[in-house]
Amino acid sequence: MPIIVDIDVMLARRKMPVGVLAELIGITPANLAVLKNGRAKAVRFTTLAAICDVLDCQPGDLLRWEPDDVHGPTESTATARSALDG
Repeated sequence: MPIIVDIDVMLARRKMPVGVLAELIGITPANLAVLKNGRAKAVRFTTLAAICDVLDCQPGDLLRWEPDDVHGPTESTATARSALDG
């Protein structure tokens, strides 16, 4: 998955257990685990904002993008770029 979730890194920096974060942002520990482990298909901006508020960080501290294939763009990426170029 090209989107890497680094919530565990921020939790370690803040010395905060997952359960405490879940309680403070108002979601279940199970749902936070799905997000933390990169299995979530989506995240609400309100949830992301709440996590950033509690952990005193920016969204970029929690999420980063890494390419799946270091050999070049995927077909869908190449198609999207072609459409943007006109």
